[in-house]
Amino acid sequence: MCIQALNLPAKQQELALKQHLDDKVRFDQQVENSKSYVLPFIEVTKKITADTTVFEVGTGEGGVLLPFIERGAKCLGVDLAPERIALANDFLKDEIAAGKVSFVCQNIYDDDFLERHKGGYDIIILKDVIEHVPEQQKFVNYLKNFLRPGGQIFFGFPPWYMPFGGHQQVCRTKWVSVLPWYHILPRPLYRGILKMAGEGNNIITELMEIKDTQITIEQFERIAKNSGLKILHKQHYLINPIYKYKFGLQPRKQTPLLSWIPFFRNFVTTCVYYTIG
Repeated sequence: MCIQALNLPAKQQELALKQHLDDKVRFDQQVENSKSYVLPFIEVTKKITADTTVFEVGTGEGGVLLPFIERGAKCLGVDLAPERIALANDFLKDEIAAGKVSFVCQNIYDDDFLERHKGGYDIIILKDVIEHVPEQQKFVNYLKNFLRPGGQIFFGFPPWYMPFGGHQQVCRTKWVSVLPWYHILPRPLYRGILKMAGEGNNIITELMEIKDTQITIEQFERIAKNSGLKILHKQHYLINPIYKYKFGLQPRKQTPLLSWIPFFRNFVTTCVYYTIG
């Protein structure tokens, strides 16, 4: 798994880096991954129709929502980064004008946001978000406020102990962006490697924050249980579906045996999908 990633052809390595630098490439990858994997996964337990309402937390450029919009769902995307909301408003301007989707730059913990959107959504989507969130138990408990009766929450995230669970692929220096597992080193060593590689303070701060908010498969399942929510559907991946677009690697589901082994499964599972409700 990691050996394949470390020995990518030059063109594929360039594409992997380009998606961190090119907003449109990143948007297109979000759309394709959502259409091929996220939406079909959610539809195993919740059919998407013109009556469906969808709320994405950490929407970024909004690409994940486009396949849901195309199915007739009414969508809302929220992000704390104004520059990414601006991109979403640009990429999906026609859909916004048609009243199919709206994007907001706001903290969902704000009282006025809760007042406007409480109990309004059939599906909440968090794609590559929960691993960035502090106080995850409190957060998942809070998300329940936005669900309609029978609503569900989708989570997709990389387990912390997987080869690139620290998100080090965002590094600008090639060798540290493709070096697996060093994010699990003690904080001083991890920070020292990033500084030695010449990474900027912004990237180092971001990666250290992710180290603080790390999440494992076991932690997530415990959070879901403590929230009073049931796991409705899950899939663990040996090869993350998004790697198809980033690296040209075909997605591969994790073997049932490895998915079953606690703790160890985190090291060999690059992505997990869950719906809870």
